[in-house]
Amino acid sequence: MVAPIGDRGTPDARFANERAFLDAYDAEAFPRPSLAVDVVLLCVQGAALQVRVIRRAEHPFAGTWTLPGTFVGLEEDLPDAAARVLRDKLGLTDVHLEPFHTFGAPGRDPRTRIVTVAHVALVPEAQGELAEGRWGEVVVPWSGDAGGDVRVRGDGAELPLGFDHAVLIGGAVAHLRRLLGETRPRTVGTLGVARPLLPESFTLRRVQAIHEALAGRAVNKDSFRRKVLSENRLQATGEREASVGHRPAELYRFLL
Repeated sequence: MVAPIGDRGTPDARFANERAFLDAYDAEAFPRPSLAVDVVLLCVQGAALQVRVIRRAEHPFAGTWTLPGTFVGLEEDLPDAAARVLRDKLGLTDVHLEPFHTFGAPGRDPRTRIVTVAHVALVPEAQGELAEGRWGEVVVPWSGDAGGDVRVRGDGAELPLGFDHAVLIGGAVAHLRRLLGETRPRTVGTLGVARPLLPESFTLRRVQAIHEALAGRAVNKDSFRRKVLSENRLQATGEREASVGHRPAELYRFLL
């Protein structure tokens, strides 16, 4: 086995091999932050972007609303920790989940230095209640995809957010807007972003509502539909929506 390399690129003579170095290594020699994951769980309810938040019972920020999150175990991979949050706190499995940014500013958590890897999770329009928390409407006061603080409203009032979670939610929105390709060359596009937010069959009106809720602006119906259909990723089911107070629209599904 090759001996550890010293500061000047030569083997460290204090250790016979790497195993000896690791056996002598003092993990407490350097202060280090704690590692956490937080999950921004989003859906589009009607025409509104919604986020799942949980009322915090303990200090710090007791009484505020926060994102579901957890500390990462020493033997746990980050995706597993994020999936554990969804499973144990919200009762969700098999959810679209991806990391989008690491937040590590000193002082973001008053307890100690905590770095969090924020993940965004997407589910179709909310049906009923999950294990914990509530849905709140995301109010984005900025345009484009630069990011920044957002507000969350529920039952006609603003829900106070704890920690820096207003920034984390804003970061998730900015991430999704970049994927939509609204302000830069498209990477995923509307259908790629919207797919986890859609049921098995859906109308083009629903796709447009999701795009507008994420992008924060209205789009022209005809040009939007032409663009979506031109991607050749959707197939008409031959059926129409039922129990609506307007002319039933045609239903589509994704091609396999």
